[in-house]
Amino acid sequence: MKHWFKQAALLIAAVIFGAASNSAHADETIKIGVTEPLTGAVAASGNYVVQGAKIAESFLNAKGGILGHKVELIIEDNKSNPKEAVASVEKLIVRDKVPVLMGAWSSTYTLAVMPKLIEYGVPMVVETSSSGKITTSGNPWIFRISPTSEMEAKSFGTKVAGFNIKKADFLVVNNDWGRGAASKFGAMLKSKGIAVGVIETMDAKAQDLSAQLAKIKASGGDTLFLTTGVEQITLVLKQAKEQRVTHRIITTGGSSSPDQLIAQAGAAADGTYHLLFFAPWFPEAAPNPAVAKKFVDEWNKRGYNFPGLTEGFRGHDGIMTIAAAIEAAGKAEPDAIRKALWGVKVDGVNGDIAFIKQGPAGKESGQNIPNVYIVTIQNGKVALP
Repeated sequence: MKHWFKQAALLIAAVIFGAASNSAHADETIKIGVTEPLTGAVAASGNYVVQGAKIAESFLNAKGGILGHKVELIIEDNKSNPKEAVASVEKLIVRDKVPVLMGAWSSTYTLAVMPKLIEYGVPMVVETSSSGKITTSGNPWIFRISPTSEMEAKSFGTKVAGFNIKKADFLVVNNDWGRGAASKFGAMLKSKGIAVGVIETMDAKAQDLSAQLAKIKASGGDTLFLTTGVEQITLVLKQAKEQRVTHRIITTGGSSSPDQLIAQAGAAADGTYHLLFFAPWFPEAAPNPAVAKKFVDEWNKRGYNFPGLTEGFRGHDGIMTIAAAIEAAGKAEPDAIRKALWGVKVDGVNGDIAFIKQGPAGKESGQNIPNVYIVTIQNGKVALP
């Protein structure tokens, strides 16, 4: 009899333990690592991306999460610094055990963390960076939803005739993003028979751009292509007006946040043009208008800064792309997610997201082909040209 009671007790304990284990397993979250510049030179952009990512997180959890599990974003600040970006990725992978990442805003930060993705075998969806090297260097753990500088230049090239440019100059941030933009846009302009004048660079933290602007003013050009973060764009616009630089200014890279320029640069922003990857003033013009409007409505409902929408959508689209891959993989495991990313088709705020192969055979990275918009600022308002 004692033996029977002992066996029954063991069986009951096993059932209780099993139920508890299953319950605990059901309560486990699916973690997604995010590394963005939340402080430092480009903090405004990084925070907007994170806000967009949090909206995606809430949308997913409102529908039951992924594979029946709640989604949890683990967010790290890369401090607008490539070394800090590497440290943030290592922490997310080693300590937080995330199976997939989104990051890292700047091309320089993304290029810095890429060896860690190979070392640990963890995929990363790149939401912003535009350097061509990111998807051509042979890293099979990289999937980029943002356009390369070459794609952006090619898109603008279909409309460049309407700008009647005779000679263009460049002022770009001195990193992979800025130099890459000058190279690709310069090549596109030359292919159209347009002269390229001076190419000036600036440190990302530089406040005084008077020396570069003096050279640009003296070049005899009629158009200035400007590539940097919104904080520095504001400085350039103000200083260009002060120095009476008469060039038409066109920003590239999708990080200009025109509303923020209107607020901070005032009249100096009038007459400028901006290449963007989402135009939140006109969500009905997006390829997926229902998705775009839902995102804009939620952004506004939360009281987020409207100008940040031109960056925030990247966080939303990046997280939704990752979620689709985890669903397709059937599990939150790094290599399974990597394989599933090749087949995702996502209705993003920017447009349809899917990946083509770039890079050496057998080590290809994924590259999406996004939409590019052109907007202008006229009389203190954003308009379509």
